[in-house]
Amino acid sequence: MSPSSAPRVLGIEGTAWAASAAVFDAETDDVFIETDAYEPESGGIHPRESAEHMHDAIPAVVERALDHAHETFDGPDSEPPVDAVAFSRGPGLGPCLRTVGTAARALSQSLGVPLVGVNHMVAHLEIGRHTADFDSPVCLNASGANAHLLAYRNGRYRVLGETMDTGVGNAIDKFTRHVGWSHPGGPKVEQAAKDGEFIDLPYVVKGMDFSFSGIMSAAKQRYDDDVAVADICYSLQETIFAMLTEVSERALSLTGSDELVLGGGVGQNARLREMLAAMCDQRGADFHAPEPRFLRDNAGMIAVLGAKMYAADDTLALEDSRVDPNFRPDQVPVTWRGGSERSEDLETASGDAKTREQREEPELAPGRGASRDDQVRGAEALVDLDPATGRVRKRRKPKTYRHPTLDDRLRRERTTLEARLTNLARREGVPTPVLSDVDPREARLELEFVGAADLRDELGSDRGVAYVRDVGRHLARLHEAGFVHGDPTTRNVRVNADRTYLIDFGLGYHTDHIEDYAMDLHVFDQSLVGTADDPEPLRDAVREGYRDVGDERVLERLRDVEGRGRYT
Repeated sequence: MSPSSAPRVLGIEGTAWAASAAVFDAETDDVFIETDAYEPESGGIHPRESAEHMHDAIPAVVERALDHAHETFDGPDSEPPVDAVAFSRGPGLGPCLRTVGTAARALSQSLGVPLVGVNHMVAHLEIGRHTADFDSPVCLNASGANAHLLAYRNGRYRVLGETMDTGVGNAIDKFTRHVGWSHPGGPKVEQAAKDGEFIDLPYVVKGMDFSFSGIMSAAKQRYDDDVAVADICYSLQETIFAMLTEVSERALSLTGSDELVLGGGVGQNARLREMLAAMCDQRGADFHAPEPRFLRDNAGMIAVLGAKMYAADDTLALEDSRVDPNFRPDQVPVTWRGGSERSEDLETASGDAKTREQREEPELAPGRGASRDDQVRGAEALVDLDPATGRVRKRRKPKTYRHPTLDDRLRRERTTLEARLTNLARREGVPTPVLSDVDPREARLELEFVGAADLRDELGSDRGVAYVRDVGRHLARLHEAGFVHGDPTTRNVRVNADRTYLIDFGLGYHTDHIEDYAMDLHVFDQSLVGTADDPEPLRDAVREGYRDVGDERVLERLRDVEGRGRYT
């Protein structure tokens, strides 16, 4: 069959619990989905049981999807009712993925159509971009086994931040299993939270990375100490979702995007959507969450992305179609965003009324976030500039999405930490702004204005590598002194012709753990990947700078951190 500019694609999903098949018609933008979900009697997902369910359910849902494809196909009987077969290639449970891969290969051969291998997590992002008609959004993927932030840069979706231990849905399920509730736990927590009151739980963000292990252990302990389960559920939601919303705002600030999409089954939670919408409203960004059938695991998103990939000639030979349980989203070459005539035709056929020039989808543009010439909006604060005096006033404004008790505590603590660590870093020989006043109650700081530009805007300059090497040395000096910056991104480094300054120490803390020092470097490394046109020389430079001053063991641990990421 010759390639179609408005293809019909059969999609098959089976990464963990949802045996699902779908047909997407790009001409009408219609998505037909059939799903048979695995529902364990107790606890979480059992891989063997899930694989057995997939083996039994995939043929049935595929049959119903194909029946729909035949019924709605108006072509000749000699032609297959779809142009391609797309399947979830990973990440996911190996036995489940292999069942889906086998079915997809068999259908591709029997129908005589190409095979398309789809990354499940990129599909979560793309279905949001597709239904929102956004250009270059940041995506928060919040599902059972996964939690991460993605943004498009240099032909791939880059992981800006991710969980360093477990996915958000699995984290919640660990608590509900402890309580004795059946899977899935998320809806039960959401229901119980309606009658709860706020209690303090651990809140852990490291730049745009985050961790749930501490909060889960604390929640279990509170339950064992007879704290009301409704209060724990309410506070779990308020804390975990505030963490996800905060790092999403930090990603918007770093990339300069003003579009956020939500993906993943946990995205069905009304409180999470409410927080993200409030954050975006407060900073003037657009937020979109797809309808629930596209948030939970489903073959519709596989079929939609499969159609875009097919239109860009991004298909698989049978011998190259092996599944990958650890398939990271940043391993996927994004072939379908610009540069392909058929890909652009598909966007038009799907109801995209933009002009050709608008569909070129420019890279995330740095520098957005300044509301006026004398004020800059960051992820956490508004910074008022006073050119006449060379001073800046930084105010951590209340976040409307956060519970007031939590918000007040974080703003006061971070203001105090920023003042203390800014001064301490300068005593260790690291260039920082001079602090002239601090008011923790009002979450306000007055500091010296330093640098001529953010490092983010100078990465491609002649001095970009030298600036980044300086950052490596600066971080090593902090770590040798026993503390971390906490959020060393390319927006929290200011530069001029001869100096490289570190600013915004609000997420820093004292520690003597090599793991924490490695995470500090990891945060900076991720920000380079997310904002630099050519990040590799810069990534080498920060390691060179660190090696000049710091402990080689930290760099060894950094390799460990990168190797055990949730999506590696």
